[in-house]
Amino acid sequence: MIIHFKKEIGSEKANQYGEQLAAFIIEKDDKFVAVTSSNVKEIDSSLAADSLESFVFENDLQLSARSYMNHTREVRIGNITIGGKTNNTLVIAGPCSVESEEQIRQSSAFLKELNLTTLRGGCYKPRTSPYSFQGLGLEGLKLLKKMKDEYGLNIITEVRDATHVHEVIEYSDVIQIGAKAMYDQGILRACAKTQKPVLIKRGFGTTLQEFAQCAEFVLSGGNDNVILCERGIRTFETKTRFTLDLCGVAFLKQYTNLPLILDPSHAMGHAYGVPDLTRACVAMGIDGLLIEVHPNPKVAKSDATQQLDRQEFKELLSTLSPIAASVGRKIV
Repeated sequence: MIIHFKKEIGSEKANQYGEQLAAFIIEKDDKFVAVTSSNVKEIDSSLAADSLESFVFENDLQLSARSYMNHTREVRIGNITIGGKTNNTLVIAGPCSVESEEQIRQSSAFLKELNLTTLRGGCYKPRTSPYSFQGLGLEGLKLLKKMKDEYGLNIITEVRDATHVHEVIEYSDVIQIGAKAMYDQGILRACAKTQKPVLIKRGFGTTLQEFAQCAEFVLSGGNDNVILCERGIRTFETKTRFTLDLCGVAFLKQYTNLPLILDPSHAMGHAYGVPDLTRACVAMGIDGLLIEVHPNPKVAKSDATQQLDRQEFKELLSTLSPIAASVGRKIV
C-alpha cells in the first residue's frame, strides 16, 4: 500500500506513522509518502484523517507501477532527459571494459565525433571465471572521470558488489547494477540514498516481477531516478548468448512507470547479430540502448565476440533515426 500524507503533519508524525505501519517514509515536495507491504489493505481512521489518498496493490510492484503513476518517470542524464514527456531514445556506447587510457580515449573521441553523450565502460567486472580480466577497478574509474572532464561525456559504469559501491557512485553519472548484482541489497540500498540515476539490469534467470521489485528497493529509499535494462534471459537456446525478451519489454512498458533501456550486445553475444537486434529494439519505442563498441574488438579483454568495431557502429547508427521516427521517437 502507498499512502500520501499531508505535508503539514510534519516529519515527526510522518515517521510515527511509518513505525506504526512498518512502512518506508519518503519526503516529497508537497507530501510524505508511506510505502508498506501490499499485504496491508486498510488503514485506521486516525491515519486516514491525515491522508490525502491511498493506493492498494495486489503485490509489491507499487512505486514502479503504472497504476500508481500513469506516465513514465523522467530521468535526467547530464543534459539529456529520457522518460517523462520526452520522446528520446538515448544511445549509450563504449567498450565492455576500460582496458587502458589509450583505449578509453579512442572510444571517447569516437563518441564525441558522433555527437553522442554517454560513455559506458566497466571497471569492476563480475566475470564468471576467476582467471578472466577483472577490470582496472579504481584506476579505471579515474580514467572515466578524466574522459568526462576532457570530452564532456556522461559516464555509466557497473557496480560488482557492495565493497566499492560508493566509489562508483562518486565517479559515475549513472550507476549500473549488473545482472549478477541485482539482488545485492547492500548495493540497492546504497543507490537509494543518492539521487544519481540507477540502471538495473535484469538477471538472466529473473522474472519480471522480481526485476521490478529490485527497482522498488531504490525507489522506496527516496531515489526516483531508476531505469530498467533488459539484457537477455537464459533459455534452452545455445546458438545465441541469451534470448532478448521483447515480450517482457512489452509487459514492462504496459505495467511499470520506469524508463526502459535495452542491451542487444549481451543478449546476442555475437557482433553479427547486434545491428538487426538493435533495430528491433528501437521499433519497440524504448528509452535507450546500451551497445558495446571497441576500437579493436579482436584484442578486447572481455566480451570480444559481441563488440562492434567503429565502422560497424557508425553504419548501425545511421539506420536508427528512421526507425525511431516511425514510432514517434528521436535518437539522441
